[in-house]
Amino acid sequence: MNIKEILDTLPHRYPFILVDRVLNLTPNKNIKALKNVTINEQFFTGHFPHHPVMPGVLIIEALAQTAGILSFKSMDVLPDKDSLYYFVGIDDCRFKNPVLPGDTLLLEVEIDRVRGGVWKYNSTARVEKNICAEATILCALKKV
Repeated sequence: MNIKEILDTLPHRYPFILVDRVLNLTPNKNIKALKNVTINEQFFTGHFPHHPVMPGVLIIEALAQTAGILSFKSMDVLPDKDSLYYFVGIDDCRFKNPVLPGDTLLLEVEIDRVRGGVWKYNSTARVEKNICAEATILCALKKV
């Protein structure tokens, strides 16, 4: 999926869209996507000016957005004005390596289970072969 297809699938917009490309997606199973990290990202001006590092919460948000794409494609629906796909929980989150400007962040998400409208995913963010973050993520589609 290219960025246009991603924007058609997610409700997020600049400056908060954190997925640039989907490499592969198997509905009801898993997804691999990319986030190209550049020095032009707004958060680098304050995190940290003399040693820019991508905030961990934004790495997890990128994983959650990747999970959202997987879920919307698995349900074969698109977001609408009457519902939102909420990030409802995180477990076992670990940050192992920093993400720096110029890195390409590989976002890997696998569905663990879906129960009662809550989707549970196992997720990993990598730069090259190095794990930067991993977490169990929970999301749910809710009417607004």
